[in-house]
Amino acid sequence: MSDLPRTDFVWQDGSFTPWADAKLHIMTHALHYGSSVFEGIRFYETPEGPAIFRLKDHVTRFYDSCRIYRMNPSVTPEELFDACIDVVRRNGITSGYLRPLAFRGVGALGLNPVASPVRTLVVAWPWGRYLGSDALEKGVDVCVSTWTRPAPNTHPTLAKAGGNYINSCLMKMEALENGYSDAIALGAGGTVSEGSGQNIFLVRDGVLVTPELDGTMLEGITRHTILDLARRLEIPIRAGTVPRETLYTADEMFFTGTASEVTPIRSVDRIPVGSGKPGPITRRLQEAYMELVEGRGEDPKGWLEVVRDMPTSKTSTA
Repeated sequence: MSDLPRTDFVWQDGSFTPWADAKLHIMTHALHYGSSVFEGIRFYETPEGPAIFRLKDHVTRFYDSCRIYRMNPSVTPEELFDACIDVVRRNGITSGYLRPLAFRGVGALGLNPVASPVRTLVVAWPWGRYLGSDALEKGVDVCVSTWTRPAPNTHPTLAKAGGNYINSCLMKMEALENGYSDAIALGAGGTVSEGSGQNIFLVRDGVLVTPELDGTMLEGITRHTILDLARRLEIPIRAGTVPRETLYTADEMFFTGTASEVTPIRSVDRIPVGSGKPGPITRRLQEAYMELVEGRGEDPKGWLEVVRDMPTSKTSTA
């Protein structure tokens, strides 16, 4: 049975549609060929009201993805920005997840998609911790996937495209079937790339280490946020090649992503990471991140977009 929470309204191509009426034709091009791009954006309950985290940056990446795949949405970035705010307000959700999606609709019958119009929608729903209710506190157990990320110049990993995530689905299903919460992916060269749907950080001797952008991974907005917070906290940083074996010798490790937030990793391939518990640098960055997104700390870069004029709150999630 589906565990997807239903809300009242979906925004489609400039207007609101009741959830139950948001349907697509079976000949939608994206259904057959994965010709879609999307974003995942969290919003949090803050003292000022619901606040969407880094909405402008997510919208920018959304249109970058469209440009890479030669998609031209009929709505402007400004209209999509406003639509995300309106979807939260219209549904009366105080914290949860936003999903803007652009996809090629009905028109083309083959691989050349240009005859299919680009449609755009935004959905919001309440969503808790992606990797489990206690994942942020206790951490998760992960494995190195047998599936690898695509090599550079096979398909563009800097675009957040629907078709790219078939690879991620294989990793996630394999990990769950083998008793893990998630997976770590290697790139085509055998070095560490990212998780199934999140970036990864390691800590060794007090230095924060993350794989460099090498054409095998998505440039995560949460990854960027953590690097910014680490600089503010004066934590040394190194971005570069990360050999697989360093996963087994790291002092600390964690995933970052809009859905995953800052999730500690306590073991890799059943080998404990450090003490097997979230470490001090992981905790400092996790606390700084949650203070920021929940409006409990300073927001010097204006990353929180508060949703004003909310109706009586109906739905929220921790």
